[in-house]
This record gives sequence, C-alpha cells and structure tokens, in this order.
Amino acid sequence: MPLRVALLVNPTAGGGRGQRLTAAVRDRLRAGGAHVDVLVGDDAAGAAELARQAVAGGVDALAALGGDGLVNLAATAVLGTGVPLAVVPAGTGNDAARMLGLADPLSAVDVVLHGRRRALDVGRVGGRVFVTVLSSGFDARVTERANALTWPRGAARYPLAVLAELRVFRPVPYDVVIDGVPLHLPAMLVAVGNSRSYGGGMLVCPDADPTDGLLDVTVLTPLPTARFLRLFPSVYRGRHVGRPEVRTFRARTVRLEAPAMTAYADGEPVGPLPVEVDVLPGALTVLAPQGPAPAGG
Repeated sequence: MPLRVALLVNPTAGGGRGQRLTAAVRDRLRAGGAHVDVLVGDDAAGAAELARQAVAGGVDALAALGGDGLVNLAATAVLGTGVPLAVVPAGTGNDAARMLGLADPLSAVDVVLHGRRRALDVGRVGGRVFVTVLSSGFDARVTERANALTWPRGAARYPLAVLAELRVFRPVPYDVVIDGVPLHLPAMLVAVGNSRSYGGGMLVCPDADPTDGLLDVTVLTPLPTARFLRLFPSVYRGRHVGRPEVRTFRARTVRLEAPAMTAYADGEPVGPLPVEVDVLPGALTVLAPQGPAPAGG
C-alpha cells in the first residue's frame, strides 16, 4: 500500500516560496510512490482544521511545506496521535527544519519518504505547544518588526529589524519563576528554548536539546547599545553564552511576567504576559534524516 501523505501548504510562506514549491514537492513525493493530498487553508484556522481532519482520516504522515508557523499548526495536529510530522522548509526562518538538519526542500521530501521516526519534546504555553523557542522582550518586538517587513525576503530581515528596534527599546522589569524559584531582574529579553535557534538561525539557546525533557532559558540583562551591537553577531554562533550580560537556566517549568510585553512562540504571537511554560517530553513524533541527529536536534 502506498504511503499516504497529507501535504499541508502555506502558499504565502517565504514571500510565495511555498506556492512555488508545491508542485515540485507533490510530484517528487508521488514519484517516490506516495499518495499525496495537498491541503491549503484559507487562513491559519482553516489550515489547522484541514490538518486535524487529515490526521483523523488516517494518513501515514503530515508534511508541512512552509515556515515555523505552519510547522506549529502541523505539530499541534499530530501531537499524541502517533502520526509523524515531516518538515519541508519554505518559510522565512525555518528554525524547526534547522533543528532536524534540513535545509533544501526537495531533499527534505526524501526524508518524508525514507526518514526515521524520532520522538521530540515540545514546549507548552497557554494550552498550545511550540517546537522551537518562546521569546519575550526585545526579540519579540524584533519578530513583530520582521514580520511587517516586505523587504528583504528570508532571514535577512531579522538583522534589519534588530537595528530598528534597538533605537527605541528600553529594558523591562521581569518576574521570572524557574522551577518554582522566583527571580526579579531587568532584562532586554527572555527566551525559553525547546530547541536552539529562532529568527533564521540565531542560536539564542545554543545548548537546548529537544530530547532532554527540559527547557533552556536565556536572559539578556541590560547593556549599552554599543556593547549590544558587539554581542549580537555572536548569537548566530551561540557564543553569547558565558558573557556577563547573559544568564542561562534549565528548567521544566517557567513563568514570565513583565508589563506591556507579548510572548511569541515559533515566530507567532501567543499573547500578553504573564505566561506559564512547561515541557511535554517526547510528545511529538517527527520524520528525520537517517544517521545521527544534528547538534541540538
């Protein structure tokens, strides 16, 4: 019996890249012997409903062709069902794909056909889950700016959004509770990572492991603009950790509270703080490349 694949597509992902790739991805899956149903919702709620219906209908895999937001919808649909999630990157950041060691969308199709099953953790916040990172503070404001930019395409919009937000952002008083231990501290940002990166490869939680049953927390305390600009490039290599302005924790539960701050998870808005975050160990089944997992994946 052929592999039954539901291909969930965000046609607007990556500035229309999702739409441009749909036929090639579908045809490559079919050439590999799969039966493919292409699912395109009118909006996020419609896409989520189509994904739920496909999983309930007994597909063998749900493949998400898009960015991290679509991966989030697909992960929610398969969670706890045993149906594996496959990721075909076509978005702006593609950090969920990066976590799995996937870069090229057509190569990712081969993982849908021949990949191995892996169990990954997910974060949970406010009744929803996230696969990569939940952020609040400066980085969440940057995400808002980056999402509003029409140029440039792809991950290049994030550094521009950083520079724009840096002109106006001021440190925020946070109340953070790490596994029941309260902390009160001013901060530029607080990131809670199930995996290592967000924003198109920024390793904000460079030691995060989505199989360890824990969340990594990175806190950037206030620092002058010039020092921030020197520190920022090191985030892409994960070398900010260990700097005196950066504090890190590892936890099973995290509570964040700060005035007038919004939390983002997988690049999408969650809602205003306060938020309670915990981890669901091994709750998500994914299709991953054969061979050893990439670092942090």
